[in-house]
Amino acid sequence: MVASTPASSNLAGGAATELPPLRIACLRDGGLAGERLEAIAARTEGARMHQEEERVAAILADVRQRGDAALLEYSERFDGLRPDPLRVPSERLAQAWEACPETLRQALDLAHERILDFHRRQMPLDLAVAGPHGERLGRRWRPVQRAGIYIPGGRAAYPSTVLMNAIPAKVAGVERLVMVTPPGPGGEPNGTVLAAAHRAGVEEVYRVGGAQAIAALAFGTASIPAVDVISGPGNLYVTLAKKAVYGRVGIDSLAGPSEVLVIADHTAKPAQVAADLMAQAEHDPLAAAILITTSEELAAALPAAIEAQLEGHPRAAITLQALNDWGLIVVCGDLAEAAALSDRFAPEHLELLVADPEALADRIRHAGAIFLGPWSPEAVGDYLAGPNHTLPTSGTARFAGALSVETFLRHTSLIQFNRAALEATGPAVVTLAESEGLHSHAESVRQRLGTQDS
Repeated sequence: MVASTPASSNLAGGAATELPPLRIACLRDGGLAGERLEAIAARTEGARMHQEEERVAAILADVRQRGDAALLEYSERFDGLRPDPLRVPSERLAQAWEACPETLRQALDLAHERILDFHRRQMPLDLAVAGPHGERLGRRWRPVQRAGIYIPGGRAAYPSTVLMNAIPAKVAGVERLVMVTPPGPGGEPNGTVLAAAHRAGVEEVYRVGGAQAIAALAFGTASIPAVDVISGPGNLYVTLAKKAVYGRVGIDSLAGPSEVLVIADHTAKPAQVAADLMAQAEHDPLAAAILITTSEELAAALPAAIEAQLEGHPRAAITLQALNDWGLIVVCGDLAEAAALSDRFAPEHLELLVADPEALADRIRHAGAIFLGPWSPEAVGDYLAGPNHTLPTSGTARFAGALSVETFLRHTSLIQFNRAALEATGPAVVTLAESEGLHSHAESVRQRLGTQDS
């Protein structure tokens, strides 16, 4: 069953434009719904991904070989300009902050304060253990020396992404933090993005984007240093580039298009559900927006609520395309079924607009972030709730979590045995080593215990 209604919008900067009708699928069969959810989760897979991997590999190899010269040529080809010099002057960051309206500076300050507080609480503690024979065991955490953060441009500017990536790196204690972001039409990155970088304490910003920016961070050029970890979302080419350089550097995740799944019952308001679904759909034509509900009335009312909010929407065409291609309404018998379907999808963002969200949250196994109740729209998580908004997508919440301070840390094991500890455990080490046919492993213990082979 497909809900279909006409849609039109006055797009920003233009006259009224007739849009295709809203056609968001509505399913009542749990089996069909599960299959559709799996298809939505896999929406970025397929032949195009493999074709573009070769293109990205060529860019990576070229930047590795020719450095800055390749960066400038790719910027001219893809962005229409040569950002020479590549680095944004440090004084420009402070100027961008001062140029922000006071209300925007206050909002960035509030977001910075809340994100910083939450991430400070994530710092793991070193571990020290005394063994039964006096041996000492431990684990210590240290920051990576250099980290790179990628801040996307293109369809929108993302100062929130600056804060969400820079703050955990700063809290971790990263010595050198490097930010790359595509230049805008005038050759400079977005002013609010630069202002957010200033507020977060980022001093080193380069105006380059795409796969070529990831190559620069991974391999280094004359201008841009090689880093140890790269974080931050981007388009398909950025994601494929991060995938290709993983192993040479660490990465946070392979971020796909944004997605939200809303579980709602009879208490949910259609206008709020519509706004929450559209908040993801307006990101990108590949964004997914899904409602799973126990209320036939809500399912029936949702298309009209979406239509009402599409009127005059400045991103109506993108929003509508995402809803038509990757939107879904599922009507199910109870919240247990809704939770099971949600876990099958493993959403990036999960909203629980139900009478008892805490009880339902306890049923959920897989989600990047869970927003409980009608006063917790996903947008607060995007900007300033505190937890990181860089989350697993495309079903990867089954095994991955949010960007965190630990993304920019690595831990080292510490082992200090004394004679008593080795005497007590050494014979077992010898036995295990011999069972694996590793003679010198066993001999390294015998040499210390005076039990060498004659």
